[in-house]
Amino acid sequence: MATLSVVSVHSPVNRRALRQFLRNPAGLAGLFILLLTAAMAIVAPWLFPGDPLDMVASPLLAPFTDPAWPLGTDAMGRDLAAGIFHGARVSLLIGLGATLIGLLLGTLVGSLSGYFGGSVDYLLMRITTLFQTMPAFLLVIIILAISTPTVTLITLSIGATTWPTIARLVRAEFRTLRGSDFVLAARCQGFSSAHIIFREMLPNALPAIVVTSSVMVASAILMEAALSFLGLGDPNVVSWGFLIGSGREMLRTAWYLTAEPGVALVITLLGLNLLGDALNDAFNPRLSDQ
Repeated sequence: MATLSVVSVHSPVNRRALRQFLRNPAGLAGLFILLLTAAMAIVAPWLFPGDPLDMVASPLLAPFTDPAWPLGTDAMGRDLAAGIFHGARVSLLIGLGATLIGLLLGTLVGSLSGYFGGSVDYLLMRITTLFQTMPAFLLVIIILAISTPTVTLITLSIGATTWPTIARLVRAEFRTLRGSDFVLAARCQGFSSAHIIFREMLPNALPAIVVTSSVMVASAILMEAALSFLGLGDPNVVSWGFLIGSGREMLRTAWYLTAEPGVALVITLLGLNLLGDALNDAFNPRLSDQ
């Protein structure tokens, strides 16, 4: 009965949220931008086979001067179009991977803290506060500075510093839900705490988690770009931050070296923010369904 009550409550909400999202032009634009970025990442190995770090043409070819290299080349003669397409793969991989790690850690900590309360809540929130008092970007820099930066390490480092936000959000949702009728019904039927947490309460907290996820992906992508700009990225792969950092010394003479990957980064972050705002509006229960 408890599970049926959850489904009956949330099926109309999900349908309303979908209708609300489909009526939001900004949200659809953000979704289109993200699908376009994902398509760039998928087709990169076919459109630009080989290593994007290879020197393939004369250095500093301006954009649209040679059809073979439409976006030009950098100071080392590397194809910028190949770098931007392959950079989409790295940015999305790190952004999604770090967000997944942060969601798993944050959801686990927040759900246990919000469900059990008491000493469990106190201990987990003190740990969460400890991580929040340390600047996330500085902590990631320290981790990468004492080791060899790789895509895997960067993803793990960013994910390990972004979970406190989702932990507090999930905790607040669980504290609100633990006194609900369907939770009390599940306890009366003898369901275990694990069943109640992951089968009954967590689905009710998913809308807030989904909305926050888009912001976490954008933050992870931006943090990776900043790390690569500072020279703390993986030297064996091309990312948008790496391209921006490589061209900063020739900003006046070859502006396109930083402008092209910068535009790709800004548009992707814009798409994520538009999508996040649209999801927030769609799942907002205060909005009336027109």
